[in-house]
Amino acid sequence: MSLRRQLAELLVLRCSGHLLDQQRRYPQWEASNAELQHWLAEGVGGVILLGGSAAELALRCRQLQQWASTPLLLCADVEEGVGQRFEGASWLVPPLALGGVHQHNPTAAIELARAYGRCTGMEALALGLNWVLGPVCDVNNNPANPVINVRAWGETSESAAALSRAFTEGLQGSGVLGCAKHFPGHGDTASDSHLELPLIPHNLTRLNAVELPPFKAAIDAGVASVMTAHLLLPALDPKRPATLSPAVLEQLLRKELGFSALVVTDALVMEAISSRYGAGEAAALAFEAGADLILMPADAGAALDALEAGFRSGRFSSARLEQSLHRRRAALARTTPSPSTAQEGLDQLAAMTAEHSGLSHQLLERSLECQGQGPPAGPGLNLIRVDKSLNCPALPLQAPALIRPAQLGFTPRLIDDLAGPLKLRSLGDGPVLLQLLVRGNPFRGSADGGNPWQRLVGELLEQQRLAGLAVYGSPYLWRELSALLPQNIPAAYSPGQMPAAQELVLQAMGLGTCASDNGFTD
Repeated sequence: MSLRRQLAELLVLRCSGHLLDQQRRYPQWEASNAELQHWLAEGVGGVILLGGSAAELALRCRQLQQWASTPLLLCADVEEGVGQRFEGASWLVPPLALGGVHQHNPTAAIELARAYGRCTGMEALALGLNWVLGPVCDVNNNPANPVINVRAWGETSESAAALSRAFTEGLQGSGVLGCAKHFPGHGDTASDSHLELPLIPHNLTRLNAVELPPFKAAIDAGVASVMTAHLLLPALDPKRPATLSPAVLEQLLRKELGFSALVVTDALVMEAISSRYGAGEAAALAFEAGADLILMPADAGAALDALEAGFRSGRFSSARLEQSLHRRRAALARTTPSPSTAQEGLDQLAAMTAEHSGLSHQLLERSLECQGQGPPAGPGLNLIRVDKSLNCPALPLQAPALIRPAQLGFTPRLIDDLAGPLKLRSLGDGPVLLQLLVRGNPFRGSADGGNPWQRLVGELLEQQRLAGLAVYGSPYLWRELSALLPQNIPAAYSPGQMPAAQELVLQAMGLGTCASDNGFTD
């Protein structure tokens, strides 16, 4: 095998889960089918998928394997169950929901996290994925964190460690690989590495006490891979981000934590890296620092050229390449083969989702919080805040957040960050039912949705126009706003944003029968 073909095994490229080029949602990052066929024939060893239905994913994974000249690592960011990214599979509440349960009932939370991992792994495997990019081991101890937020398993090291370990056990027990991310911890930041390079001011003593325990727990559970973070930690390396730092990857992760399996970079197209380094040099520096797999290089050809030049010049040794190739192949050997046909996998998925619906509902019930009295008095305005009003997977046409209030005469109006500052006079007269879908997400840049909701709620209360409040996603926004409400205002919260979460929240507010309390008393 040529040197270039061996190096190609270390690249993980992004592609759409949709089958046709014209269906790609992010063509600037997602390779076309012609490009995919070229690179897979050249020996590229991994693909990360996003978008499409579960049925399309099942077809896509098998198509990619047919195009490939080597067994593939096929992965996805399905941190909240496969249905988070691929419609038709199970979409579970965000992991931070179980962090809250863990504070009151650790035993129940750990069992639920293990079941969460098992559900994710079984459905991923049925559709053709063999690598899940989770658990998120970051400790979300900074409420202003715009990108981790509800993706974390806890706000404390103890919760995040216990639940990350349980999730890993359940996931990998299903026959797929896990990935602990984002090493050495992206939780205590107020900036997003998709947009800029965050700085972590902590020393190694603090890292060992707070940030590292969840990674240690996942490593102890046998996690198959660790993903790097695009962060600057001056106490360990004042010059290079963790992804490109031998001090972080070789010294801290390999030697001090004893991790011997796969190390994968976070996506190298993210601004924290791509705005500072060329595509080729970023790949070479990551490999030099100790990464085995290069995820989403900004230019696959440039990445391969730089890696090849590094070996030709003596910058890298053949022994180093053999280590990475061995780790990749050993990881693949740990996986269980997916069903041979897409139809067989979809038949398995249909049975699984029916079985997993109970888990999904239990997770929603346990993380539900409600207060006040209902139902909201209408008619009036149903004001719904979303990230993007033209593309919101949580709000299909029959979403409960739209339909249930309409039955009481509330007219829906969607707003997003692009609408600019929201002013009360723009809402007309009459009662306002306020529903906020706000959570940390990549490329957001803000943890609170970018609008002064505390001011708006105060003004609505002052004019006696607030009919009710529903918050989906951020527990921090819920804690801030619910504290302002008198007992005569119905309000409820769910960390989930999917239609099932909306149904439960609105039932709790009196638009139906309240199905549960927060589950913390058992």
